[in-house]
Amino acid sequence: MKRFITAIAFAALGMVPIVHAAPSGTFRQAHEVGFGNASDVDPISKGRVFAITEKIMNRLVRPGIDGKPAPDLAVSWSSNAAATEWTFKLRENVKFHNGKAFSSADAMYSLKRVLDPKIASPARGTVSMIKEVEAPDAKTLKLILIAPFADMPLVLTDYRLMMVPDGSGDTIKNTGIGTGPFKIEKLDPQGTTVLVANNDYFDGPPGVAKMEIIGIPDEQARFQALMGKQIDLMQGITRQQRQLLERSGSFSLNDIPTGNWRGIVFRTDTKPWDDPRVRRAVRMAVDRKAMVDLAAGGAGVIGCDTPVGPKDQYRSAKTCAQDIAGAKALLAEAGYPNGIDLELPVSTLQDVWPAMAEAFQQQVAPAGFRVKISQVPSDGYFNEIWMKRPVSMTRWNDRPADTSLNEVYRSTAKWNESFFKDAKFDALLDAARAELNFDKRRAKYIEAQEYLWVNSGTLVGFHATVITATTGRVKNFDLVENMGIRWHKITVD
Repeated sequence: MKRFITAIAFAALGMVPIVHAAPSGTFRQAHEVGFGNASDVDPISKGRVFAITEKIMNRLVRPGIDGKPAPDLAVSWSSNAAATEWTFKLRENVKFHNGKAFSSADAMYSLKRVLDPKIASPARGTVSMIKEVEAPDAKTLKLILIAPFADMPLVLTDYRLMMVPDGSGDTIKNTGIGTGPFKIEKLDPQGTTVLVANNDYFDGPPGVAKMEIIGIPDEQARFQALMGKQIDLMQGITRQQRQLLERSGSFSLNDIPTGNWRGIVFRTDTKPWDDPRVRRAVRMAVDRKAMVDLAAGGAGVIGCDTPVGPKDQYRSAKTCAQDIAGAKALLAEAGYPNGIDLELPVSTLQDVWPAMAEAFQQQVAPAGFRVKISQVPSDGYFNEIWMKRPVSMTRWNDRPADTSLNEVYRSTAKWNESFFKDAKFDALLDAARAELNFDKRRAKYIEAQEYLWVNSGTLVGFHATVITATTGRVKNFDLVENMGIRWHKITVD
């Protein structure tokens, strides 16, 4: 009765009250446990499980549904004329899950923590242009940069730059306290993590009362869980799996173009990959169109060894045909006229990896590369194999061009997986960041990508078009790249 009277009072004042339905039902999702027992919910750690952190935390700026930077915990931003100082106005009336009010002190702490060399976060290179972080008042954050940088809001959309409570660095990996639409009831990164609705969320209560995030390392096991409706969502469905789901008639399937890429990485600090001619030769020997057709049923966009996504404004339009003769000539010039033997460790962590490895094995053989494929466990692949072996499979999620190029290839980047150290390339990135004219900045980013085509140690096979499947009971699921999904909008029947 009181609720009815309140509604009448609003009407009398010419106002329409916002009525949110109470959260209900449970949404279930799997994650791959790629970091094994090193998995946690610290957004800036190596082992962060972003299937959890994306639902419990917020960034200052998020990728909008249109792909452009959109307000999250910051509602507006501006820069000085030189783009060396950026000011962000923060959202009012936001609380962390423990009841503490969110303020600029928390934002300052969160970013300074990423920048702290002692913590050595993999995300540090992403924001390395920041010289100082200041909090003029409780709802204003100021960033002072080392050099001009026009794309600062775009950089802050990085999914690891989540805001955490001031002083929480020692505990955040276990508590996961954020401002997001869900909060942790039970944390078990290798088992089942239970999230419950945050009814005080600034954008209104979530659509579901509970989320269960379940660790399932093997891709086929995740698919069987989906088929049995033990989980409600799976991203990265293969063409064959799609046919099975379509026959059942009880799943929704959608193709979502992304900047996510799949590749093979060669450590440039180990022989023979320390010779740029050998690295270029193995990449020249690949038939990229055949690789994406064989490995992903054509569901991808060829990239000439650039990590920059197909829709990115700074993407290079370079083409690259297979060149066996050129690859053989480079090998001979480098001192390997009889070819090279290499081992490629592969797991089922990613559904396309085994087929991609087989395509690679067959395609590079005529150029003189004799590839032995070895099967390794999926659980802990990124802890035990990646950045440990001379050659390994790799995958990266969508990032803005500047973030991708700096994080994967800058000499000082923690996750420089190929151990690529090149002062000229670093200088190209610095010049691109400092250029305020868009066309000139774009030209510099393209030059950096074309430099990678000649010199890098990473074969970027393709950018994935992700087939996403949800059970029929899931509603209001955003059909966008994963990091832009508004998880609080989802409902289940």
